Amino acid sequence: MRAFALLAVVSAVAFGQGQTARSAAPVDLTGYWVSVVTEDWRYRMVTPRKGDYPSIPLNAEGRKVADAWDPAKDDRCKAFGAGNVMRQPGRIHITWENDTALKVETDAGTQTRLFRFGTAASGEPTLQGESKAQWESAGGRNKGNGGSLKVVTTKMRPGFLQSNGVPYSANATVTEYFHRTTETNGDSWLVVTTLVEDPQYLTGPFQRSTHFKRQADSTGWNATSCTAQ
Repeated sequence: MRAFALLAVVSAVAFGQGQTARSAAPVDLTGYWVSVVTEDWRYRMVTPRKGDYPSIPLNAEGRKVADAWDPAKDDRCKAFGAGNVMRQPGRIHITWENDTALKVETDAGTQTRLFRFGTAASGEPTLQGESKAQWESAGGRNKGNGGSLKVVTTKMRPGFLQSNGVPYSANATVTEYFHRTTETNGDSWLVVTTLVEDPQYLTGPFQRSTHFKRQADSTGWNATSCTAQ
């Protein structure tokens, strides 16, 4: 929980008069990024066997749903919802949709997320839900590495925390922190810390950190629909 605790204490960036979310950005998150899988390989690179979920704090109802998973009958796109899409191995492309919304596209599952600053759009629940974003200033050990982006997502359709049917419900809330670092050799990394809270299926918060390395261009981009994964 150290990473989440560290990021949670940073202060929110206030927009100055006449500034937009885009012009006030303390860090540039745009570009192409490729996931670097250095942990949880068997859960991310292949579909784990049914019942393989030792690190996820499922309650009795959650375990019952996970243990009843039938890959022949369930919607495989559930693994590409907001609660798990950033864990998919592949590439993401971050751009500004406009001055008040960041767009995140994934080649894995061909998903699009919109992070809106201010009031999120209202509508029916979707796979990616509604995401409200705010900039947060650097603090503590992050000082000197710019700021971070906090994104809170709700109004999602039910999805999977893992591709083997481990569920999150429509009542879940996904909180993410996007933090960019630049190493001494010039490499740039994007660290996404994700916290899923779900009163229906989880006994407590479920946290994961996912790492992406910045690419110079779109090399390797391979958009594939979630129905074909």
